[in-house]
Amino acid sequence: MNTSILNKSIQDFITKNSSVSITKLALQKNPFPEVEWISILNQIEAKAKAKDKLPTWFLTENIIYPSKISVEQTSSEKTAAYKASLISGKSLIDLTGGFGVDDYYFSKNFKTIAHCEINEDLSSIVKHNFEQLQVENCTFYADDSGNVLSESNQKWDWIYIDPSRRNDAKGKVFMLKDCLPNVPESLDFYFEKSDSILIKTAPLLDISAGLSELKFVKNIHIIALENEVKELLFEIHNQYRGEITIKTANILKDKTETFEFVLGESDYPSYHLPQKYLYEPNSAIMKSGGFDEVSTSFNINKLHKHSHLYTSDELIDFPGRTFEIEKLLSYGKNDMKTALLNQQANVTTRNFPDTVENIRKKWKIKNGGNVYCFFTTDKNDNKIVLICRKIT
Repeated sequence: MNTSILNKSIQDFITKNSSVSITKLALQKNPFPEVEWISILNQIEAKAKAKDKLPTWFLTENIIYPSKISVEQTSSEKTAAYKASLISGKSLIDLTGGFGVDDYYFSKNFKTIAHCEINEDLSSIVKHNFEQLQVENCTFYADDSGNVLSESNQKWDWIYIDPSRRNDAKGKVFMLKDCLPNVPESLDFYFEKSDSILIKTAPLLDISAGLSELKFVKNIHIIALENEVKELLFEIHNQYRGEITIKTANILKDKTETFEFVLGESDYPSYHLPQKYLYEPNSAIMKSGGFDEVSTSFNINKLHKHSHLYTSDELIDFPGRTFEIEKLLSYGKNDMKTALLNQQANVTTRNFPDTVENIRKKWKIKNGGNVYCFFTTDKNDNKIVLICRKIT
């Protein structure tokens, strides 16, 4: 940990320049020759990344940042706060501590927490930062978490793990066994140390793939921030064999949209041709796969088995985007020429054979404006276009 950057003059310089282009700053002469210029630039760049994502860190004096990539990869404060609200107890051990954002919020709900981080420098940085943030109930271990657990006789209320992918060679498809630590392989060992485990994974992980590798799963949490899925959380309890509940949350500026259902227990959805209103689920629900459950839970109709759009004659409060349908077109040359050729509109496709890009090019539709067009398929397998007005 480079403590020389805590010099007040350097800290003032970092704060003053946190909104200045790094490329521009890099061309300047280092005003503090006793400290490497690259170290100062890294602090400025990382702090700039923290402004919106980690405002508590950004506004606290004498914070030391790791690399910009570490800040980019860490949880945001909003998702960390939501995650911490899900569990509580006397003790928690984080096996993959990282920059400590999750642990900062866990510390508010647990009497004691332990932060394990094999990178000694990063462990020192987090320990220093927690002193600045006035977190007093955290113990730090600059060691492999497996060693920490093996050498401890303590039984923890919760184990938290955020395994990292070993590499990106497999592209978008990966399994938990491809991550470090290998949670499926170590699960029995972990249960010797705690009966409750919370596992965070990247949103790319397929839910069914996660379930195939894990056991005793009770809840699966899907967390989105401003309609972008950020995290999957598998909540497992030793020897649990009941129903699995999928809980979704879309954290917005002024509210959090939530929806949950029991996996595999949906009723039959209802189908209908487009009515007065159109509903598009938020990204957390889309990730959950609970499309039939949306229809039955909100008593609204699906347009088609695979379209994942919903409709009703009465307006409801819905976790996603809501529109009023102003015009229904069959997807054909004459209707398209009359209604949309050379027009401006926001275009979305759902269960439709063509892409947004091709549709825009073919009909010369400019992007933007207040008109929203959904190219989709109805319950009779007809290709249709819904021209809508968004309801805020």
